[in-house]
Amino acid sequence: MAQLGVNIDHVATLRQARREFEPDPIKAAQICEKAGAHSIVCHLREDQRHINLADVKKLRQIVKTRLNLEMSLNAHIVSLAKGIGPDQATIVPERRQEVTTEGGLDVIKHFTRVKRVVRELQNKGIEVSLFINPDKRQIQKSHQAGVSMIELHTGQYALAKSSPKRQQELTRLQQATQYGQALGLIVNAGHGLKYDNTRAVARIKGMAELNIGHSIISQSIFIGLEKAVKEMIKRVR
Repeated sequence: MAQLGVNIDHVATLRQARREFEPDPIKAAQICEKAGAHSIVCHLREDQRHINLADVKKLRQIVKTRLNLEMSLNAHIVSLAKGIGPDQATIVPERRQEVTTEGGLDVIKHFTRVKRVVRELQNKGIEVSLFINPDKRQIQKSHQAGVSMIELHTGQYALAKSSPKRQQELTRLQQATQYGQALGLIVNAGHGLKYDNTRAVARIKGMAELNIGHSIISQSIFIGLEKAVKEMIKRVR
């Protein structure tokens, strides 16, 4: 049965819109855990435009489930992560001008650097995952980089406009999951998943965890955060 990791970045995005103190992403993390979330996810970007370093330090203190820190290969961010010690670090590609992460990390292109950072984080007792496209070459290279876990980018599936295209992307995710498991990897997935398209991904055999943020935070505006998390957990299950 797949689990749910809740990304709380967009609580911080709303806070930063006024550059004040609310809504508090720390309180959001506590509500998500109370509602049954299996992990708390946050992305410490290089420009700290939503989640900031102070947030991550507080989250490290209060998260009782599992803290999954999304991060780039930037040397400063890597150094911060090693000092904070999240349970898990998920390495993602990052461009300063992007609105959200636009695709998976190119492990093939950046293999030497990825492998070095993976080793640095693991030496601090941090489990490392790589956020990649559902591509066998990327999965194989991720395995060679020494990680125990990957997260498949579900953006193309989530953005599919037609049923045939959506099924095609779902098949890619299924095949990628199967291939990753055959290599001994834990396989997670996320990006762009919503209440009406999550169930099919959750049903992929062996899918370990789905990481979802924007859709849950959006729904919480209308029905409250605890109920929004519980509703998503029902779909994942």
